[in-house]
Amino acid sequence: MPISRHAKAVQGRSGQMDRVKIGTASNKGGLVYSTESGNMCPVCRRSMAQCTCRAQSPVETTDGVLRVSRETGGRGGKTVTVIKGLAMDEAALIKLAAQLKSSCGTGGTVKNGTIELQGDHCNAVLVTLKKYGWVVKRAGS
Repeated sequence: MPISRHAKAVQGRSGQMDRVKIGTASNKGGLVYSTESGNMCPVCRRSMAQCTCRAQSPVETTDGVLRVSRETGGRGGKTVTVIKGLAMDEAALIKLAAQLKSSCGTGGTVKNGTIELQGDHCNAVLVTLKKYGWVVKRAGS
């Protein structure tokens, strides 16, 4: 049986040779979680603590203006203060989020390059970020 260059022969369960396409999910498998090192990066296949992919990910460019808004959608009616437009790596975002959380006395998180603080703290965040030297705008109503 001829095998194309995009397939390889593997022995199936019945003992016969089967063709499997190269690059399909069936032969791309890999370690997803290890009890020794926890979650594994799907790209570089190292533990998340030793992952080099995140460090190489480019930081998106913005216009340099931070936008502070209040959102309630998709959160079961809970109000969240969202800070967007931060051109920082994730470690710097986490550090700034910690400073904002302590100055507002609330909880929060970093998601997809934005900082989310629990509750309506737009005015306090505006004052705090201006104090740190950022150019800040109030977005939304």
